[in-house]
Amino acid sequence: MACAPPAAQAFFPLDEELELLPGSLTPNLQEDLVHLGTWMPFERATKELQHFRGVHVSRPTAERLTEAAGAAYVAWQTAEVERIEKELPSPSAGPAQQFLSVDGAMVPLVGGTWAEVKTLALGEVLPPVTVKGERVIRTDKLSYFSRMTDSDTFQRLALVETQRRGVETAGQVGAVTDGSDWIQGFVDFHRPDAVRILDFPHAGDHLSTVGQAVFGEGSAQAQDWLAAQMHQLKHTGPASVLTEVRQLVAAHPDQSDLGKELAYLQKRRVLMAYPEFQDAGWPIGDGAVESANKLVVEARLKGSGMHWAPEHVDPMVALRNVACNDRWNEAWPQMVGTLRQQEQKRHAERRHQRQVLATQPSVIAAEAAVPASVSERTSNEIPPSRSKGKPRQQTVPGEPRRPAADHPWRRMPVGRARFGPTTNQTDAKS
Repeated sequence: MACAPPAAQAFFPLDEELELLPGSLTPNLQEDLVHLGTWMPFERATKELQHFRGVHVSRPTAERLTEAAGAAYVAWQTAEVERIEKELPSPSAGPAQQFLSVDGAMVPLVGGTWAEVKTLALGEVLPPVTVKGERVIRTDKLSYFSRMTDSDTFQRLALVETQRRGVETAGQVGAVTDGSDWIQGFVDFHRPDAVRILDFPHAGDHLSTVGQAVFGEGSAQAQDWLAAQMHQLKHTGPASVLTEVRQLVAAHPDQSDLGKELAYLQKRRVLMAYPEFQDAGWPIGDGAVESANKLVVEARLKGSGMHWAPEHVDPMVALRNVACNDRWNEAWPQMVGTLRQQEQKRHAERRHQRQVLATQPSVIAAEAAVPASVSERTSNEIPPSRSKGKPRQQTVPGEPRRPAADHPWRRMPVGRARFGPTTNQTDAKS
């Protein structure tokens, strides 16, 4: 078990050799606790740890250690992005057809506010199969990257995952998204020549809004109209569907929202060439990233009664990425290394502060006690100290401070003092 060193120069070589982490838990126990905290609420994680390992820890300890490990992984990934930007290493080899999608999920924060966590999903496109007479195109080997940040920062930090998965070197990349402008910027940054596809159900949502407004919300006529338009869109493309929507907009000038829906669909016309996309073997739905929102983010951060401090969101979603990407054995040593580096840096900073403070108090006190005119004199002009006691022992900066030979501590029954002769009974009793 490792303890924080009490003295400025103290350290424990065995801690270094065993690579112990800060705190009272062994590395194995801390890993188990963090792993449990990644998958379940912290209170439940403490119970599971006690059940399987017979060790009791408090909920705050589980929360603190889990979030610290997640923050360490965030720091490691950020440093990796900086390395990639600086060294420009060759990316991994990508597949012949790669699926890419980006979306966001809302998480509750302390204070009753909400914030969006953006998630990137990457996978490999499998050959088409026929299911119940329908041609189905699936994706495999999915991985995720998530952060709660602005779009520009997110697209930069996601480089750690796109580099690993070979987005740059893939034969072709199909970006299936909801068509948001910031997502188009993300695709431009990572793979500008990607095949861009508007998520088919998302297009259906906008068509549904048109049908509900024209034929009545929840009416059978609206549902029949939507089904016909979706069939046309999937099998013949957007031309006839856009013509139909234009006619409805012209026939209902009082429905101002219809114009907005038409503008949205017209702007993304080239993203709705669904027959061509399917013939080329591309999926037309972003179900993978929709599932990622639920699996990676909401399953852990959107539980009943949960509210997260903003600074704790990224550490948790980073751990969720590790777990859902099935990379725990790879990522945990990276977390441990970062945690130990951070602890060593803190120790070095504390040692430096103690060394500085050891030389400052007497100087500060002396300057404060004499007038400016006196402090400006040379050392030969300053009168000697009038203290009647023995002169204080000077300490050389950087060396351990030791008590004087007659210090009361040496008369306490600790260490060698307890075996030495006692000449003063009063001192011995005190």
